[in-house]
Amino acid sequence: MSQNILVIDDEKAIRKTLGEILSFEGFAVDEAADGVEGVKKIKENNYDCILCDIKMPRMDGLEVLQVARELKPDIPFIVISGHGNIETAVEAVKKGAYDYISKPPDLNRLLITIRNAMDKKTLVTETKQLRKRISRGYEMIGDSGAMQHILETIAKVAPTDARVLITGENGVGKELVAHRIHELSARANGPLVEVNCAAIPSELIESELFGHEKGSFTSAIKQRIGKFEQASGGTLFLDEIGDMSHDAQAKMLRALQEGKITRVGGDKEIKVDVRVIAATNKNLMEEVEARKFRLDLYHRISVILIQVPSLNNRRDDIPILITHFMKEISEEYKQPVKEIEPDVIAVLRAFNWTGNIRELRNVVERLIILSDKKITKKDVESYITPGA
Repeated sequence: MSQNILVIDDEKAIRKTLGEILSFEGFAVDEAADGVEGVKKIKENNYDCILCDIKMPRMDGLEVLQVARELKPDIPFIVISGHGNIETAVEAVKKGAYDYISKPPDLNRLLITIRNAMDKKTLVTETKQLRKRISRGYEMIGDSGAMQHILETIAKVAPTDARVLITGENGVGKELVAHRIHELSARANGPLVEVNCAAIPSELIESELFGHEKGSFTSAIKQRIGKFEQASGGTLFLDEIGDMSHDAQAKMLRALQEGKITRVGGDKEIKVDVRVIAATNKNLMEEVEARKFRLDLYHRISVILIQVPSLNNRRDDIPILITHFMKEISEEYKQPVKEIEPDVIAVLRAFNWTGNIRELRNVVERLIILSDKKITKKDVESYITPGA
């Protein structure tokens, strides 16, 4: 399928030349004789790239650029500039144009610039689609009072930089809360870096969080950037923070107090701009009393407390969660959504969900795979056992 290019120039000879060159290269070319006509065509059509002259009657190239950025911000905009307009062309690039081409255009540079601009557009589009898919994977589903309270709390907390401690049993969706806070924050365009403190050996947790210098220990064959530095400008999500070693807790406290870290084996202080969200399935106050967790660190990370209830304590959400998982899993397997008998919902709603949401999703997936066209109560009795 041909890629569409709009050429906006008041000089007919330029439009004709560019049209012939680009058509020969396999592009579909549309033309506009001035900025006003160009804006009209941008509104009415979708283009893969726009080539626009700077000096034109009625509406110059900078004005067209401004309108194009508002209407179709993802379309790469390339300025065509006469030798006397180079400064203006550079200004256009600062305002969002992809690049500029001098008149008369060099054929090779013109084609390379257009193809690079289109590659960037494709990459931007794919990135947005990927972010949407990832975002869907972290949706928070539920209409229960408990869920509405959590969502209201998130809406208030997310725009701030307040540190948040998320508590709850395994499988309740603590990571979903962390992702939601990040997505609604001013740091949403920055990185969200996740660390599972329970999965990292205590002797390596400091290196993981703060990085290390080459030669700082036997296996440190090169410098490593830690999670704090990676998350600078964004959010650091510390899952299962209750499993962090005492030494790492001390360094963590300093990092939160001063906004600075020091790599293992180094002496240089590195400034970091990080919002910390922590999560745990432990009662940290009990861990404090048992001298396993620092009280001062607890107070640093728990400016806002969010308790995520178990699935057994939000049974009203089970039907909507089942519907959501049915659709999601069917899409993954590229098959129609199976019908489910009403008494199946009733049975699952009364189930003892020791594994919480994670267990419910596994059960729905198992029923989709093993049942016939319709999921029945018999399927539940055959394939699902308590605690499965």
